[in-house]
Amino acid sequence: MVKLNRIYTRTGDNGTTGLTAGPRRSKFDLRVAAYGTVDETNACVGLARLHAAAEDAEVDAMLGRISNDLFDLGADLSTPETDKPLAFEPLRIVQAQVDRLEAEIDWMNESLAPLRSFVLPGGTPAATHLHLARTVSRRAERLMTELAATEGETVAPPALKYINRLSDFLFVASRFLNAKAGGDVLWVPGQNR
Repeated sequence: MVKLNRIYTRTGDNGTTGLTAGPRRSKFDLRVAAYGTVDETNACVGLARLHAAAEDAEVDAMLGRISNDLFDLGADLSTPETDKPLAFEPLRIVQAQVDRLEAEIDWMNESLAPLRSFVLPGGTPAATHLHLARTVSRRAERLMTELAATEGETVAPPALKYINRLSDFLFVASRFLNAKAGGDVLWVPGQNR
């Protein structure tokens, strides 16, 4: 169990932050940027949940599980693999979390009509916030893949799979909610020329 007694520690006043395993990194370090963007994604999911509960209880429950998973993902990213033994068991994203996302995507997608155009971010309040969460999630994915490709850094494959599926989930969930309210907002190429 995590116990937080103090909110400020002053240890970051020099522009560094501590990873879970202890070493300090610059606050603009790629790993810190990656898990910070996962945190941003989670804040967007929280915004979506303000409306999702009223639009669809099952989607809201899925988003609640995702919100918890995103904290797991942040913990995973803030505890890089090392050849030195840790004093604790690091929290890692596991394949079962990826599998659950895929099952939920498939369940929602079953009832949706095939897409005939790109979808514009909009629709119901929850769907619109899910589109915002999707774009922030994609930014987190870009940072995580860059981190994974950086010499001396590692990102576990299940963590990369999870963030990739998450943006797919957020897209399908936005379509699922919009379908219940009249449909997607579609792009019309050249409409305003």
